[in-house]
Amino acid sequence: MNKFMLNETSYHGAGAIKAIPDEIKNRGFKKAFVASDPDLIKFGITAKVTDLLEAAGIAYSVFSDIKPNPTVENVQSGVEAFKASGADCIVAIGGGSSMDTAKAIGIIITNPEFEDVRSLEGVAPTKNPCVPIIAVPTTAGTAAEVTINYVITDVQKKRKFVCVDAHDIPVVAVVDPDMMASMPAGLTAATGMDALTHAIEGYITKGAWELSDMFHIKAIEIIARSLRGSVKNTADGREGMALGQYIAGMGFSNVGLGVDHSMAHTLSAYYDMPHGKACATLLPAVMAYNAEATGEKYREIARAMGVKGVDGMTQDEYRAAAVEAVRQLAEDVGIVTSLKGVAKEEDIHQMSVDAYNDACRPGNPKETSVEDIEAIYRSLM
Repeated sequence: MNKFMLNETSYHGAGAIKAIPDEIKNRGFKKAFVASDPDLIKFGITAKVTDLLEAAGIAYSVFSDIKPNPTVENVQSGVEAFKASGADCIVAIGGGSSMDTAKAIGIIITNPEFEDVRSLEGVAPTKNPCVPIIAVPTTAGTAAEVTINYVITDVQKKRKFVCVDAHDIPVVAVVDPDMMASMPAGLTAATGMDALTHAIEGYITKGAWELSDMFHIKAIEIIARSLRGSVKNTADGREGMALGQYIAGMGFSNVGLGVDHSMAHTLSAYYDMPHGKACATLLPAVMAYNAEATGEKYREIARAMGVKGVDGMTQDEYRAAAVEAVRQLAEDVGIVTSLKGVAKEEDIHQMSVDAYNDACRPGNPKETSVEDIEAIYRSLM
């Protein structure tokens, strides 16, 4: 039996944020807890939504103690802020960091026995749905607005932990490409490659099946044709990436990921490397490692990436073509697929142990080991 979960409602396209006040009012909410990171507030992105709330007469408070890799302490301060706010819903505005922080806050408010945060790791036995979340992404990559996953950093232990909880999915996703237009090129590239990683890993993960395959192949196709334009800030590119990353999230949230994400989580925990950049840096090498366990799927990845003549290729040829197409896209958008000068040799073994123990690793299509992960890390140094 397969289970599939999506938002109750989602809005897509330029101007979609205009639907937020009506969603709040129609659901009977009285006050919103707006979770958004400091830079978005500083540059007026958050105000695009809060201005709508003010115009509609909807009360709100703003919480901005959010870091690019949200920590246990960020979540705990958010829980206290929510309790003090008197809010009854959360509007999460930002990338994965804002939405992950909001999910953890919302879960703990309704399941206070998990207030230590760390006990939420893995598939926690929460009993109650989280505080209702309206998620407004400002990056085209994480798809946190449609997933049942979130990731928190334990600074003390230098590790990220993944939480998987059907109770945390936002009730409403508002995917408005205009909210993403101010992203700098580097962030657009990194988050876009994160979305591609979601689509590719979701397509080849052990849990993949026909319904999820449909989403992932379409996501790969859209991202492959849109990311370069999105980095150049074209309207078509932005709109394509907004949709492509959401479609990827529809799939992988329900079937899981693989060792690329496990290794990326560890890179971020050790070196505070942005998650999307970590995923992108690893992706070609991890794809090459996994190729032998993917049957004919790399042919369809190559096709979706725009490679011509795949039906006339041997299995080795289309597998190589798929990896090369991904590597070329990363290069075209300015992602360096190397860990030279980033990873430290003395960290590699423990990083590999941590990656092996990460919640995403069991979904990898190829059975792996700590030694295999060490070899992948070292191949990029």
